[in-house]
Amino acid sequence: MPKKDQEDIIFVEGKADDGPPPEEGLPPWMATFADMVTLLLCFFVLLLSFANQDIANFETLKGSMTRAFGVQHSDRSAKNVAFSESEHTASSMKEDAKKDLKALALEMRAFVNEGKISRLMKMNIDQMGVMIRVPSRALFKPGTAQINTRAKGILDKVAQQMSKKNLNLIVRGHTDDQPTKGNSYSSNWELSAARAAACLRYIKDRAGVSPNRLKAVGYAGTKPLVPNTSAKNRAINQRVEFYYQPPGDSW
Repeated sequence: MPKKDQEDIIFVEGKADDGPPPEEGLPPWMATFADMVTLLLCFFVLLLSFANQDIANFETLKGSMTRAFGVQHSDRSAKNVAFSESEHTASSMKEDAKKDLKALALEMRAFVNEGKISRLMKMNIDQMGVMIRVPSRALFKPGTAQINTRAKGILDKVAQQMSKKNLNLIVRGHTDDQPTKGNSYSSNWELSAARAAACLRYIKDRAGVSPNRLKAVGYAGTKPLVPNTSAKNRAINQRVEFYYQPPGDSW
């Protein structure tokens, strides 16, 4: 091949290998990718801001509810606080209350096991206190809140424990599901509350304790022990409960 032809071929091949000159700056797809990443970043920043706002609102709401219900929290940062006499006194009161509950349980169990009237009583012990359950027929005339003469022995025993021990007492009245008929109470709510209040008034007068240690509650027939399917079961559900509890925040 002549020398001139070879030079032409080499020149053409060299020019074809170089290709078009590259464009200056970033390729076009990078601009689209950058816009997408920026939008995603903005989206997640908004999500984070919404989440923080919800937490802040929740903390505000929780604080308002806590203050409304009077809940108090201890300051965890004050770990090295000096000795507090009030805390020591409260702890001692709790220990004394536990001892009083144990002594009460022993005395009332002995009382329940003796005598004809006291045999109608039942005693339950749980983590919160000691409960004495008495049928309404042992305390009141049917359909009334008038205390029987024979019931005074039971109520005197309850009052005696209140005067001897530093405990609180809740008197709870219960009836069956039958509507009241032929008496001065228009509903079982009124009858159960009146019976609880009558017992509480008698105990307060006999024990001479502060009214702040006593409560009376009427439940009507909302908390039966057994189904109201017979006269015997209804008699069981008609009852008054004397619930001793130690003094504390739950009162």
